[in-house]
Amino acid sequence: MSFFKKMLNFVFLLLLSNLFLITNVFSLMPIYTVFFVTVLILFFIIFNINPISVKEIPLKLKIMAGGYSLLISTIAVFFAELLLYLYLYIVSDQTISTMTSINNAIVCLIILFILMWNGLIRIICTSRQLSVLMKILIFFVWWIPLVNLIVLLNCCNMIRREYNFELTKIERNNSRKENEECKTKYPILLVHGIFWRDWKLFNYWGRIPSELIKNGATVYYGNQQSAAPMELCAKELKTQILNILAKENCEKVNIIAHSKGGLDARYAISCLNLENYVGSLTTICTPHQGSILVDQLLKITPKKIVLAIAKKYDLAYKKLGDTDPDFLSGIYDLTTKSCMEFNQKVINKESVLYQSVASKMKSMFGAGFPLNIGYVMIHHSEGENDGFVSIESSKWGDYLGCFSPNKKNGISHGDMIDLTRKNIREFDVCECYVAIVKGLKSNQL
Repeated sequence: MSFFKKMLNFVFLLLLSNLFLITNVFSLMPIYTVFFVTVLILFFIIFNINPISVKEIPLKLKIMAGGYSLLISTIAVFFAELLLYLYLYIVSDQTISTMTSINNAIVCLIILFILMWNGLIRIICTSRQLSVLMKILIFFVWWIPLVNLIVLLNCCNMIRREYNFELTKIERNNSRKENEECKTKYPILLVHGIFWRDWKLFNYWGRIPSELIKNGATVYYGNQQSAAPMELCAKELKTQILNILAKENCEKVNIIAHSKGGLDARYAISCLNLENYVGSLTTICTPHQGSILVDQLLKITPKKIVLAIAKKYDLAYKKLGDTDPDFLSGIYDLTTKSCMEFNQKVINKESVLYQSVASKMKSMFGAGFPLNIGYVMIHHSEGENDGFVSIESSKWGDYLGCFSPNKKNGISHGDMIDLTRKNIREFDVCECYVAIVKGLKSNQL
């Protein structure tokens, strides 16, 4: 929206908010008063329905941007009214009746209330970056002076950043749409880590798959157990890979695997004769040398508690889709001792491109529980880590580097799969994967 149009909207809202003052001061004829009021009310209705006139953006983003515009207008009119009343009753000699002032204030408050709640409902329903806590807070503090202003300004700041982030992404994807930068020779197989499944309702990989698909990629999922011995998970990956080859009529797949999924994929390639069917394996924060966090947790947790957790986990995940969940085997596969034995047995295949990516947090405040506790425990023994895996343990094959551009928090184990769907300053996780897949394409894979 142009600056001129914003100012015009502001002027109209200010005029509408001061109808009683204007008609009292200028003593307009009834016919002019009716016309003036009708025009302002029509403007107010139209402005609330369509606060911005941007056309070439998704409807959801337009609604959110409209909510931002309404909230900014609310704040601007509030401060303008505050200054106006200070001028009228402290500086100016203008005499205004008490009843006129009260009526004018009531009209102004009604207008501000409508603008504010129209804006809040829009951003609450459309924003992905406003936390649930913030949305709840809005309902409890909207009526508290100063506090509501602070909350509104904070919401507006978050919405502005989200809008700019999404708009930049749309423009970037439109500019490279014809290039199909992620259209690799072989399909992409995304393999999840431990304690998760490839659910349709809540994608383990967040917004990453859709971004890859927008840029030309063909994407599949591993569909292996959430927690089971890697031998079993590898067999399930093999079945999935052979199904993909038959469906796509292709020779190989490119695997991108997170956390334990990288170990499952390595086992499938090296021990289940899949080297001729896999072009590349890119591991994301995979504990190739094991996770010392798992070692320490197993050491300090009484065996009875571990067994009790395992029993409840296995029962729960049978109901959630696992055919044969095995919490204990999945956990013990990640110990440093098991991974040392694993690396001696599972040898890289020359025909497959192996590459790896790591990330690191800057402090324990870089993520929530349990990664914040994991960061402290690992940092004490192995140094820099992502809350679950140290940087050194993440390295395997061609090391592509460590992601940690965010100066305050860094990038956690969960951030690398867009777990919370939060936009992180200086780091676009989707672009991270686009770059990885572009690299595979450049290698003709």
